[in-house]
Amino acid sequence: MTVRLPFDQPGLLDVPPLLRTLQKQGTVHRIRTRVGDDAWLVTDYQQVRRLLDDPRLGRSHPDPDRAARSGESALFGGPQGNYESEKSDHTRMRSLLQPHFTPRRMKAFRPGVERLTEQLLDALESQGPPADLATALALPLPILVICELLGVPYEDRTLFRAWTQAAADILDRSRSEQGLGDLFAYGQELVTRKRRHPGDDIISALCATEDVPDDEIAMLSMALLFAGHETTVVQIGLGALLLLTHPEQWQAAGKDPALLPGVVEEILRMPGKSGGGIPRYARTDIEIADVTIEAGDLVMLDTGAANHDPSAFTDPDNFDATRTTPAHLTFGHGARYCIGAPLARMELHAVFARLIPRFPRMRLAVDIEELRVRADTLTGGLESLPVTW
Repeated sequence: MTVRLPFDQPGLLDVPPLLRTLQKQGTVHRIRTRVGDDAWLVTDYQQVRRLLDDPRLGRSHPDPDRAARSGESALFGGPQGNYESEKSDHTRMRSLLQPHFTPRRMKAFRPGVERLTEQLLDALESQGPPADLATALALPLPILVICELLGVPYEDRTLFRAWTQAAADILDRSRSEQGLGDLFAYGQELVTRKRRHPGDDIISALCATEDVPDDEIAMLSMALLFAGHETTVVQIGLGALLLLTHPEQWQAAGKDPALLPGVVEEILRMPGKSGGGIPRYARTDIEIADVTIEAGDLVMLDTGAANHDPSAFTDPDNFDATRTTPAHLTFGHGARYCIGAPLARMELHAVFARLIPRFPRMRLAVDIEELRVRADTLTGGLESLPVTW
């Protein structure tokens, strides 16, 4: 019987048992997506890493209306972009955005991120326990940071947060398409404002770049707005949960700040996932581990499974801040490696470098079984994270 996504998880941070079974059986597996379409699931670390940078796989499809879908989201549920120009379009996108995420620029931006983190922790301490760490820290920080970076008014957060949540809906395609449309229209409005009153931000810089149409700027900036806060909100929340359920790691990081880079990488690697990973379409017939993937087939590159592959990671389900190799695949690999990875790492480091020493006795205020993950959105994440100290 062909298995179907998503796989059941016994716990919020656990790797789905069925995924473990598939990994033992082989590298490539015939599955059905959450919408019932046929696809291939790749679970092996080395294969996922190689295929993430394989030009024979892409995000577009020559016949998008008939292509298999991974979900109902208008963002990543089906093919994206133009099949004929995908490579050149992607190269152009990275050339426009990469200069804004260089190590030098991120280093200059770091003090602002640290200042925002301190302000949120001041408010959390003033409020006193118990508190919801999701709404007090995990949600507002990435929004504040991406707003400052892009030049998006923070007071608009309720509006654009609703649109990004709708766009990420994996169960209701019409809601997802409406959210994406609303977000793009907002981006167009911002571009118009920046043309009149430019600032020291990414949208203004794109407006000042030659031969970049307004609609392209709106699309790029809204993609950054979505990716720049939605995923980091999830990572901060799950990262805090991981450390709170591993109090020895919380205490160790508080005593030895040198562990923090390793803590951040484990936070990025560890959460168990059951959604299937990154969707790609075969541009030609491909042979993977003695399995023939035909042109046009949907291939799910399961980075979550790869990050827990026992052949790549010793004791992969154990939180170990001292790991050195190999590199996790949460941000992808190769030509499509996430542009915002340095920003996400910076935010996570800023959070836990301050949260842990400030609240050394912080702990969950409820049993972990009471916590819930958003099952209707692309990014998932905790609905709330009640803590006390």
